[in-house]
Amino acid sequence: MDVRGLLTEGFGRITELYAGIAEDLDDETLHHRPGGTGNPVGWLLWHLARVQDDHVADLAGEPQVWERFQDRFGLPNGTGDIGYGHTSEQVDALRIDDPALLAEYHHEVTLATARYLQTVDEAELEREVDQRWDPPVTAGQRLISIQGDCLQHLGQAAYVKGLLGG
Repeated sequence: MDVRGLLTEGFGRITELYAGIAEDLDDETLHHRPGGTGNPVGWLLWHLARVQDDHVADLAGEPQVWERFQDRFGLPNGTGDIGYGHTSEQVDALRIDDPALLAEYHHEVTLATARYLQTVDEAELEREVDQRWDPPVTAGQRLISIQGDCLQHLGQAAYVKGLLGG
Protein backbone atom coordinates (compact mmCIF):
# COMPACT_ATOMS: atom_id res chain seq x y z
CA MET A 1 0.00 0.00 0.00
CA ASP A 2 1.32 3.41 -0.90
CA VAL A 3 1.06 6.54 1.26
CA ARG A 4 -2.01 7.81 -0.60
CA GLY A 5 -3.73 4.47 0.01
CA LEU A 6 -2.75 4.50 3.67
CA LEU A 7 -4.13 8.01 4.20
CA THR A 8 -7.32 7.13 2.32
CA GLU A 9 -7.76 4.06 4.52
CA GLY A 10 -7.26 6.13 7.67
CA PHE A 11 -9.82 8.74 6.67
CA GLY A 12 -12.16 5.93 5.60
CA ARG A 13 -12.07 4.57 9.15
CA ILE A 14 -13.12 8.00 10.43
CA THR A 15 -16.06 7.98 8.01
CA GLU A 16 -17.22 4.53 9.14
CA LEU A 17 -16.98 5.39 12.83
CA TYR A 18 -18.72 8.72 12.31
CA ALA A 19 -21.65 7.09 10.52
CA GLY A 20 -22.08 4.54 13.31
CA ILE A 21 -22.11 7.16 16.03
CA ALA A 22 -24.37 9.56 14.10
CA GLU A 23 -26.95 6.80 13.60
CA ASP A 24 -30.14 6.82 15.71
CA LEU A 25 -29.37 9.98 17.66
CA ASP A 26 -32.24 11.62 19.53
CA ASP A 27 -32.31 15.10 21.02
CA GLU A 28 -31.26 13.90 24.48
CA THR A 29 -28.26 12.00 23.14
CA LEU A 30 -27.23 14.86 20.85
CA HIS A 31 -27.19 17.47 23.60
CA HIS A 32 -26.52 15.66 26.90
CA ARG A 33 -23.44 17.08 28.64
CA PRO A 34 -21.87 14.50 30.96
CA GLY A 35 -21.48 15.99 34.41
CA GLY A 36 -23.25 19.09 33.12
CA THR A 37 -20.06 20.42 31.51
CA GLY A 38 -18.74 17.71 29.20
CA ASN A 39 -19.02 18.01 25.44
CA PRO A 40 -22.19 16.49 23.99
CA VAL A 41 -22.25 14.06 21.07
CA GLY A 42 -23.72 16.65 18.69
CA TRP A 43 -21.03 19.19 19.46
CA LEU A 44 -18.26 16.58 19.17
CA LEU A 45 -19.49 15.36 15.78
CA TRP A 46 -19.90 18.93 14.53
CA HIS A 47 -16.46 19.93 15.82
CA LEU A 48 -14.54 17.02 14.33
CA ALA A 49 -16.21 17.57 10.96
CA ARG A 50 -15.35 21.27 11.17
CA VAL A 51 -11.71 20.53 12.00
CA GLN A 52 -11.37 18.09 9.10
CA ASP A 53 -13.16 20.49 6.74
CA ASP A 54 -11.11 23.52 7.80
CA HIS A 55 -7.73 21.83 7.74
CA VAL A 56 -8.19 19.82 4.52
CA ALA A 57 -9.63 22.85 2.69
CA ASP A 58 -6.57 24.82 3.77
CA LEU A 59 -4.22 22.08 2.52
CA ALA A 60 -6.09 21.79 -0.78
CA GLY A 61 -6.47 25.53 -1.29
CA GLU A 62 -10.22 25.00 -1.71
CA PRO A 63 -13.27 26.58 -0.04
CA GLN A 64 -14.62 24.85 3.04
CA VAL A 65 -17.68 22.66 2.66
CA TRP A 66 -19.05 24.60 5.66
CA GLU A 67 -19.71 27.55 3.36
CA ARG A 68 -22.54 25.50 1.80
CA PHE A 69 -23.83 24.16 5.14
CA GLN A 70 -23.64 26.86 7.80
CA ASP A 71 -27.01 28.39 6.89
CA ARG A 72 -28.66 24.97 6.91
CA PHE A 73 -27.37 24.48 10.45
CA GLY A 74 -28.62 27.94 11.39
CA LEU A 75 -25.17 28.85 12.66
CA PRO A 76 -23.84 32.26 11.68
CA ASN A 77 -20.40 31.51 13.07
CA GLY A 78 -18.50 31.59 9.78
CA THR A 79 -15.64 29.46 8.52
CA GLY A 80 -13.23 30.58 11.24
CA ASP A 81 -15.19 28.85 14.01
CA ILE A 82 -14.32 25.18 14.26
CA GLY A 83 -15.15 24.87 17.95
CA TYR A 84 -11.58 25.10 19.20
CA GLY A 85 -11.57 27.11 22.42
CA HIS A 86 -15.35 27.20 22.75
CA THR A 87 -16.59 28.26 26.16
CA SER A 88 -19.19 26.20 27.98
CA GLU A 89 -21.80 28.72 26.87
CA GLN A 90 -20.78 28.35 23.23
CA VAL A 91 -20.99 24.56 23.51
CA ASP A 92 -24.50 24.90 24.97
CA ALA A 93 -25.51 27.31 22.22
CA LEU A 94 -24.64 24.88 19.43
CA ARG A 95 -27.91 23.03 18.97
CA ILE A 96 -28.25 20.40 16.28
CA ASP A 97 -31.87 19.97 15.23
CA ASP A 98 -31.29 17.35 12.55
CA PRO A 99 -28.71 14.60 13.15
CA ALA A 100 -29.02 13.58 9.48
CA LEU A 101 -27.62 17.00 8.57
CA LEU A 102 -24.51 16.25 10.63
CA ALA A 103 -24.02 13.01 8.71
CA GLU A 104 -24.61 14.77 5.38
CA TYR A 105 -22.11 17.50 6.24
CA HIS A 106 -19.44 14.99 7.25
CA HIS A 107 -20.13 12.96 4.09
CA GLU A 108 -19.43 16.05 1.97
CA VAL A 109 -16.27 16.75 4.00
CA THR A 110 -15.24 13.15 3.36
CA LEU A 111 -15.69 13.63 -0.39
CA ALA A 112 -13.61 16.84 -0.31
CA THR A 113 -10.92 14.99 1.66
CA ALA A 114 -10.90 12.15 -0.88
CA ARG A 115 -10.50 14.62 -3.75
CA TYR A 116 -7.51 16.21 -2.01
CA LEU A 117 -5.93 12.85 -1.19
CA GLN A 118 -5.97 11.97 -4.90
CA THR A 119 -3.49 14.81 -5.43
CA VAL A 120 -1.12 13.82 -2.63
CA ASP A 121 2.37 12.70 -3.54
CA GLU A 122 5.70 12.80 -1.71
CA ALA A 123 6.32 16.44 -2.61
CA GLU A 124 2.90 17.42 -1.23
CA LEU A 125 3.49 15.50 2.00
CA GLU A 126 6.77 17.38 2.53
CA ARG A 127 5.29 20.80 1.72
CA GLU A 128 5.56 23.13 4.72
CA VAL A 129 2.08 24.41 5.60
CA ASP A 130 2.55 26.11 8.98
CA GLN A 131 5.61 28.17 9.77
CA ARG A 132 4.42 29.02 13.31
CA TRP A 133 6.06 25.85 14.64
CA ASP A 134 9.72 24.88 14.92
CA PRO A 135 10.20 22.84 12.87
CA PRO A 136 7.45 23.92 10.47
CA VAL A 137 4.49 21.58 10.03
CA THR A 138 4.29 19.68 6.74
CA ALA A 139 1.12 18.63 4.90
CA GLY A 140 1.83 15.01 5.87
CA GLN A 141 2.08 15.90 9.54
CA ARG A 142 -1.12 17.93 9.30
CA LEU A 143 -2.99 15.00 7.75
CA ILE A 144 -1.91 12.69 10.58
CA SER A 145 -2.86 15.37 13.11
CA ILE A 146 -6.35 15.63 11.57
CA GLN A 147 -6.80 11.88 11.77
CA GLY A 148 -5.67 11.77 15.39
CA ASP A 149 -7.97 14.63 16.39
CA CYS A 150 -10.97 13.10 14.63
CA LEU A 151 -10.37 9.68 16.18
CA GLN A 152 -10.08 11.16 19.67
CA HIS A 153 -13.38 13.02 19.28
CA LEU A 154 -15.10 9.97 17.82
CA GLY A 155 -14.02 7.99 20.87
CA GLN A 156 -15.38 10.71 23.13
CA ALA A 157 -18.69 10.81 21.23
CA ALA A 158 -19.02 7.02 21.35
CA TYR A 159 -18.38 7.08 25.09
CA VAL A 160 -21.01 9.77 25.74
CA LYS A 161 -23.51 7.97 23.51
CA GLY A 162 -22.79 4.76 25.40
CA LEU A 163 -23.38 6.45 28.75
CA LEU A 164 -26.91 7.13 27.58
CA GLY A 165 -27.48 3.57 26.43
CA GLY A 166 -26.94 4.27 22.75
